[in-house]
Amino acid sequence: MFPVDTHTHTVASTHAYSTVHDYLAVAKQRGIQLFALTDHGPAMADAPYFWHFVNLRVLPRVVDGVAILRGIEANISNERGDIDYFGDYLAELDMVQAGFHEPVFPPTDVANHTEALLACIQSGKVDIITHPGNPRYPIEQDIIVKTAAKYNVALEINNSSFVSSRKGSEPTCLSIAKLAVKYDAQLVMGSDSHIAFTLGQFDQALSIIDEAGYTHERLLNYAPKTLLSFLKGRGHRTVDDLLDYFNSNS
Repeated sequence: MFPVDTHTHTVASTHAYSTVHDYLAVAKQRGIQLFALTDHGPAMADAPYFWHFVNLRVLPRVVDGVAILRGIEANISNERGDIDYFGDYLAELDMVQAGFHEPVFPPTDVANHTEALLACIQSGKVDIITHPGNPRYPIEQDIIVKTAAKYNVALEINNSSFVSSRKGSEPTCLSIAKLAVKYDAQLVMGSDSHIAFTLGQFDQALSIIDEAGYTHERLLNYAPKTLLSFLKGRGHRTVDDLLDYFNSNS
């Protein structure tokens, strides 16, 4: 069991089916110590409004021993790598993820996808690239992984991609994981839960990780302090209180 999940969606993204309370209950049952709320950025048709993410500050940090990260899965919007959340508001979030989604950035070709993803990684605004192994968005994998390692941006191995969406992701995800070993790039597993029952489920993603020979201790899911230290190193001072909490309870 890995005690950290970086990728969940709530009923605020209306194609998801669980509340924050639902996730907290499942987290408690499964020994999840830290999870991130990462609803879709506002450019998605059924995503929450911009102010939903601003108002995440009202959430408690820890509920019954389970810590909550205030995050977003933003949308990569164009070839310049822009995302649909911006300005000083980014600094108020604990974590910023971004990925390609068809309604916002329709698939085109390898060159276009690679250009957009490189620009996003190099922007300094995004901590984790979600589901980069999506076969709908082929990329030049070597340069993407090498650049992610250089800029200390994590690449996600998305468990949902092997279960309920983005079918055919396995070969690209395995290739990305092997390149992450080669270039010492940061990987993270995300459940991409759209219902609380899948929180912390990483079985298929872990099979990819193991086949690639990527060390478990290197995964951001390995422990809360692993993820929080990564985020602090990327400039998220908002996580200091959570680091203090886990340091005092370790």
